[in-house]
Amino acid sequence: MSACVPTRADDPSRAERTHEPHSPPPPRHRRHRIAGADVSASIAVFLIALPLSLGIALATGAPLQAGLVAAAVGGIVVGWLGGAPLQVSGPAAGLTVVTADLIHQYGWRTTCAITVLAGLAQLGLGSLRVARGALAVSPAIVHGMLAGIGVTIAVAQLHIVLGGTPQSAVIDNLRALPAQLAELQPAAMSVSALTLALLLLWPRIPGRVGRLLRNVPAALVAVAGASSAASLAGLTLPKVDLPSWQSHALAGLPEGPVLGLIAAVLTTTLVCSVQSLLGAVAVDKMVAARPGLPARVGRSDLDRELLGQGAANIVSGTLGGLPVAGVAVRSSANVQSGAVSRNSTMLHGVLVVVAALLMVPILELIPLASLAALVMAVGIQMVSLHHIRTVTRHREVLVYAVTTLGVVCFGVLEGVALGIAMAVAVALHRLTRTRITHDEKEGVHHVHVRGQLTFLAVPRLSRALHLVPQGSRAVVELDGSFMDHAAYESLQDWQNTHTAHGGSVELVGRRAGVRIGEPTTPIGLHLDTGTAAAESADCRCHPWTAWRNHQCEIPDSVPSHDGRDAHPGEPQANTTGAADESGASRAPDASSGPAEPDTAGGSSSADGLTGGGGPSTGDRPGGSGRPGESGADASGGTDGIRPSAHQLARGISAFQRNTAPLVRGELARLAREGQQPSQLFLTCADSRLVTSMITSSGPGDLFVVRNVGNLVPLPGEESGDDSVAAAIEYAVDVLRVRSITVCGHSGCGAMQALLGSEPGDPQTPLRRWLRHGQPSLERLSDDSRPWARLAGRAPADAVEQLCLTNVVQQLEHLRAHESVTRALRAGELELHGMYFHVGEAQAYLLTEGQGDEVFDDVGVADLPA
Repeated sequence: MSACVPTRADDPSRAERTHEPHSPPPPRHRRHRIAGADVSASIAVFLIALPLSLGIALATGAPLQAGLVAAAVGGIVVGWLGGAPLQVSGPAAGLTVVTADLIHQYGWRTTCAITVLAGLAQLGLGSLRVARGALAVSPAIVHGMLAGIGVTIAVAQLHIVLGGTPQSAVIDNLRALPAQLAELQPAAMSVSALTLALLLLWPRIPGRVGRLLRNVPAALVAVAGASSAASLAGLTLPKVDLPSWQSHALAGLPEGPVLGLIAAVLTTTLVCSVQSLLGAVAVDKMVAARPGLPARVGRSDLDRELLGQGAANIVSGTLGGLPVAGVAVRSSANVQSGAVSRNSTMLHGVLVVVAALLMVPILELIPLASLAALVMAVGIQMVSLHHIRTVTRHREVLVYAVTTLGVVCFGVLEGVALGIAMAVAVALHRLTRTRITHDEKEGVHHVHVRGQLTFLAVPRLSRALHLVPQGSRAVVELDGSFMDHAAYESLQDWQNTHTAHGGSVELVGRRAGVRIGEPTTPIGLHLDTGTAAAESADCRCHPWTAWRNHQCEIPDSVPSHDGRDAHPGEPQANTTGAADESGASRAPDASSGPAEPDTAGGSSSADGLTGGGGPSTGDRPGGSGRPGESGADASGGTDGIRPSAHQLARGISAFQRNTAPLVRGELARLAREGQQPSQLFLTCADSRLVTSMITSSGPGDLFVVRNVGNLVPLPGEESGDDSVAAAIEYAVDVLRVRSITVCGHSGCGAMQALLGSEPGDPQTPLRRWLRHGQPSLERLSDDSRPWARLAGRAPADAVEQLCLTNVVQQLEHLRAHESVTRALRAGELELHGMYFHVGEAQAYLLTEGQGDEVFDDVGVADLPA
């Protein structure tokens, strides 16, 4: 290591930076403070919640004060006790149909009692910690239920929009619609039309003025504008009537048939719980998209959220309020407005209380037609085209349609039951529906089995197999994931008989290199019989399987290092720079310290730069300096790896056979529509970094730029090579990516070369490129700057420290590019840092705050549900 690079572990001045991770923090007096972001977010949510709460109360037929009570209780109680800090609860549109039916059947006071009992049921479910189980309900059923509720709301409110009165059932409302259209009320129609127009156009005002105006919620603008217009025009319309709070009806003892009350409690509990829990998961996804916020807020505790919702329903029902659930519109507004804690939710509830007590004269100016138009728009939005496309893509549109129609025609509980029954029927149909075909191509008989292979398919399988002539070559393709004992025995018996008569059988599936040894086994396997598999050129290994680990072909033997014949798939002795699964050199263990790069003559091998730390062989006697070769191979032997041209051809052939049919449709769509990536991903050229694998991305997701050392040259310093700057400009200005990620990795050979560089080294193209990493070295040496570090442990060595520092430094270089600066200033772009530890297969994301730069690990539990 160069003497000019300080070893910080030996610097006594750095001792004060570290402390035991589990030691208690020093005691200090802290006053409870409310962040300014929470105050502004609470005001934004309040302005949305106020008109929506009144509108939902109107749609259910409840006293209008009940909507304000539920909004206040949902904000304060759930905000205080709930497990999703940024989710906002209150009267939800998804509960409108349920509550309206309850009021129609049992009256208002009994409905309040049912709300209290539903809250008690939620407390019980939360105590049993079964909240996560609610997410097992098929999304097609949940979306279908919400769509059915949305249709019901929209049809009912349409009558009020037209100046009439809705009926209790959707069918009755549809039948009465022609008569209502014949008796239009112009005043109600004009106010409703103005409300809908403002709702539609307000978010679409263009330019800088539009961005400023959009800070005011469209719902508030629509209701306020329509109310002002109605007052100025002197229109005579039914308006909000808020009686004195002294006459507000509270909960009473439940009256009615016991079974009916039990069904009502179960329905309310189901809808409230599922909507709240799904909303909490959705809020987690929105929180994860805001840099720095996940570490501050944390993931939702669903069981605690269920307990908080139960407590809120008990309080709301007792005080004469509507049922409470998580509300997607308000939660989204809360996150987008910059809320950072549960204080914003609680403050919004306090503001609702103040409005309910002090703003009654203003609220009574709102026409009911305007509120009805607002709620009708919400109902229409609940029928989401995005959800319809999603369930169609997953072949669950039948479940969605049955649930929606069931809710519209029979009610929420009945519709959900019908949806569950249809989902079970579809699952059984998929399990039992198996397509078996037989055809002959160039003398080879192919039997293709699509679907699960169970005893129900054995007769058809037997008929197809007996169409294969004795002594012929047969290929049986198993395109499924399950095979039971009866199908296994039938297939095995036929295979043994066919090979006994001189034929050959090859069974192939989705996975390779494993024999079928037991029944009731996943059938995506590759079974070899005789020599057929040895002759096959069809590769069915996982797409991320390294070439050297493919076991689906046994080619001619190749000599190993010690002169023995070796086959691919066997471990090979590699005396220096042993190859890992990707064919690149393995990095040495962190405990042994970084490998010293070979700088004799000023050159490093490509393997030393991107391989991650193996000793360079470029200047050793007999060494070729090429990846995968070492001095021990100077005699001309190979390391047991197949010729690269053959590997490449086999890989392309495997793609064309196995992967191309699966992605052809998506690639055809991308070819028609053009690429629209959401992110520019700038990372190292290291062969072990498979970007699509570590990000679980697919075609069209990432615009990837790779170079040695994941470097971003400062503007004007590329010496004729503007490729990185051009890629950044194209991604930001043309493709309009929303984020840029710089990803470093462990054992980076470029960082090792930087640490080992000397002032007198010859300026080869590689050395000239690596000068763009000098600012990272200088940052590492600057005692005035905080260290970039990993959460939970110190960097293993100086190389890892420089790898982390380099990511932070390249993010600063990014900010210097004009297109990036402009997009950041406009709030259209986010920058992220990432570090991937190759040996641990562990990703870390950079979180910057409080003057520190920490890379937090991303675990399975951190992924959104």
